[in-house]
Amino acid sequence: MSKGENYSLLGELAETEVAAPKASLTLPDAVALIVGIVIGAGIFQTPALVADQAGSNIAVLLFWLMGGMVSLVGAVCYAELATTYPDVGGVYYYLKRAFGREVGFLFAWARMTVIQTGSITLLAFVFGDYASQIWRLGTFSPAVYAGTAIALFTALNIIGLQQGKWTQNLLTLAKVLGLLLVVMFGLTAVSNSTAPAPVEPASSGTWGLAMVFVLLSYGGWNEAAYISAEIRNRQRNMLRSLMWSIGIITGIYLLINLAYLRGLGLTNMANSEAVAADLMRSLWGEPGAWFISLLIAISTLGAMNATIFTGARTIFALGQDFSLFSFMGRWQQRPSTPTHALMLQGAIALGLVFLGTITRKGFETMVDYTAPVFWFFFLLSGISLLVLRKRDPHILRPFRVPFYPITPLLFCAVCGYLLYSSLVYTGVGAVVGVLVVAAGIPLLFWNRYRQRKK
Repeated sequence: MSKGENYSLLGELAETEVAAPKASLTLPDAVALIVGIVIGAGIFQTPALVADQAGSNIAVLLFWLMGGMVSLVGAVCYAELATTYPDVGGVYYYLKRAFGREVGFLFAWARMTVIQTGSITLLAFVFGDYASQIWRLGTFSPAVYAGTAIALFTALNIIGLQQGKWTQNLLTLAKVLGLLLVVMFGLTAVSNSTAPAPVEPASSGTWGLAMVFVLLSYGGWNEAAYISAEIRNRQRNMLRSLMWSIGIITGIYLLINLAYLRGLGLTNMANSEAVAADLMRSLWGEPGAWFISLLIAISTLGAMNATIFTGARTIFALGQDFSLFSFMGRWQQRPSTPTHALMLQGAIALGLVFLGTITRKGFETMVDYTAPVFWFFFLLSGISLLVLRKRDPHILRPFRVPFYPITPLLFCAVCGYLLYSSLVYTGVGAVVGVLVVAAGIPLLFWNRYRQRKK
């Protein structure tokens, strides 16, 4: 969430830290960390969806450039929140402080039922699409692979078998290698596409939907703002690290999309189910497609395993804070895992695989499912900066948003537009996601009633 698939990974890791971590990260450390978090499996899937909404090659590249600019505007807003309120709860704490405990609860509920589990399923479908390029398992091959991967890695986490650091590093290396190969071969290729590309400009609706897909792949910078509490000389290096990292990410995304366009052409790119595999197939035949699909599938499994691991910790924390969900707040001593939280998370993710299967658009349905909820709470996060500036005028702010209040207002406007786009131009998945979050409202009142009764 990338989140796309990286929508919540760093935030979850941050929640396991103390409230006032030591400033130990240098500027290069921070840049490397942010880049590593943001660039996920989504970049191997969303370019085809963006191309399908675009009217020309220039429009495709413009979408990805705009994504970098929007990410930078939002990142500086999150930087002020993270440095001013370095609480282990992250966004949960900002929303609770600005709007009250009820909004904080709905955010935690949304992470459990939509954002985090949706990110797991997004990754699972990317794995399924590329694994199907290697060995197809019938009509519903991507869904079979996705469901099997979720069940397997949930079970591994329950029994306590965690991958070592060196394994995760190798999986990350596979992802980087895959990107470099696609860029290198794609930029040196001559397009084999004979189908004419559409020349009509995209409508305002398709622009909004395209940006939803683009910013899914940029997902993660919002969570990366948590490291601001650990950056040395944060007043100077916070903004510099964000500018450098988002600049690098934008450059990589522009190059990978240029490689897709040059190697496949706009039309073939838009019609692809596994765009990196199709590019390598057009250049090197089936061995090329098989090789790149294997690299991407392996790297996606690593990201999915990490997301399952951290996501269960969020559910465990929710069970600790709210008595209605106390059964999720139990920690199994042997092995040392939140077993009930893992089982619930796995069940929700498998249900989402079924939702993606019946709509016959697994990955795209998961984008629809998570996007409205994600942008709604993004919008509240931007508003919380304005509220907390007014409420806490004398609090020390190690980093201040430049050009306040224009910058946060611009961020809120973008979030509002993308919330609108994700509701209007998406399918049944968006409706289901909104209804799931709305189901948390009666649970909130029931939890309050139980507490008063006690």
